[in-house]
Amino acid sequence: MDFKDTPEEAAFRAEANAWLSANAKPRPPGTPRRNPLSEQRVDDAIIQASKAWQKKKADAGWACITWPKEYGGRGATPMQNVIWGQEEAKFDTPPNIFTIGIGMCGPTILAHGTPEQRTKWIPKLLSGEEVWCQLFSEPSAGSDLAGLRTSAVRDGDEYVINGQKIWTSGAHFSDWGILVARHDPTAVKHAGLTYFVLDMHAKGVEIRPITQINGGQGFCEVFFNDVRIPDAHRLDAVGNGWRVALTTLMNERASIGAAGGERLIDDFVELARTLRVRGKRAIEDGHVRERIAYFYARSKGIEYTGYRSLTALSRGGMPGPEASLGKLVGGAMMQDMARCAIDLQGQAGGVETTAGGAFHSTYLGIPGLRIAGGTDEVLRNIISERVLGLPPEVRLDKDKAFKDVPTGSPSK
Repeated sequence: MDFKDTPEEAAFRAEANAWLSANAKPRPPGTPRRNPLSEQRVDDAIIQASKAWQKKKADAGWACITWPKEYGGRGATPMQNVIWGQEEAKFDTPPNIFTIGIGMCGPTILAHGTPEQRTKWIPKLLSGEEVWCQLFSEPSAGSDLAGLRTSAVRDGDEYVINGQKIWTSGAHFSDWGILVARHDPTAVKHAGLTYFVLDMHAKGVEIRPITQINGGQGFCEVFFNDVRIPDAHRLDAVGNGWRVALTTLMNERASIGAAGGERLIDDFVELARTLRVRGKRAIEDGHVRERIAYFYARSKGIEYTGYRSLTALSRGGMPGPEASLGKLVGGAMMQDMARCAIDLQGQAGGVETTAGGAFHSTYLGIPGLRIAGGTDEVLRNIISERVLGLPPEVRLDKDKAFKDVPTGSPSK
């Protein structure tokens, strides 16, 4: 591992910091970056502030810096993108509603779209004029994305879409969405999929925000009732939907993590220092000290695994499937830490006011993170097969037409 910037990286970091210093205020120490998907409500003020900040970055050449120059990017390296993210995190900027559009949709369009499609969608996405969402998961096909049942039936120069998606982040304030649907139920399940771009304001699209256990409404269920999508809005060839989806999922894995663990540990230590349990400070209890050591060791393991990925980027390589480790271990660790902090407070934990409610928010919100971007079970499969080289799971649906795949429903 190399913890130091190269001279070129140091120069880029200084340039990025100088622009940010001139255009934003430093973030107060210990203040987390706000996630719009965890907000109680994503109101118009949040949306407009996020759009204004994105446009300011775009006008100055700091938006989507790894994208090609002809589409408004800088053609920057992945490592420079990491450096930009590290520097931007030091400043008090609006909540980012473009994570999905910039992190997943844009790269997919750049990789698989036609020149006309790139020209149509990329500039407004980069400038913050339009917001995007990702329409993948379904009630009966979450982790098994290729098991989706939303249908796409060709009708002249259009496709008629019927079905339902769920857990679509930000659908209620999005202008466009990327959609995978099944065009051929007689093909094997991975081969019968096609990938589209959907106008979220199209006739027949119904969006219902889902109230989460923490009170937020970041996720939605989306219904399609005879929604028409022009063939010109299809990405790549008919039947190549799974191939295109893999591009999106690869970028999604890089966009979702278990950030915030280090701050939560600091909050946990501070709680243990100030909270009195059975007449003494909690941190004097051997069991509490053991838990702090356990959480700290795991967080450092995640941190240094991340540094390995950064070192690969700095040397011109790309992180491998080991990136799944951080999300798998980090999500469970943060949930365990939050539960431990709540339990430590006894009855007062039920009405927690310590750490700004961070422990309650984390405990209630982390289950969503452990599903988004790949469940714990999916990540374990990735690690076992692609990192450890273990045999893959047995598949009973291989080489079967999708319509013939058992669904688990009782026979009539």
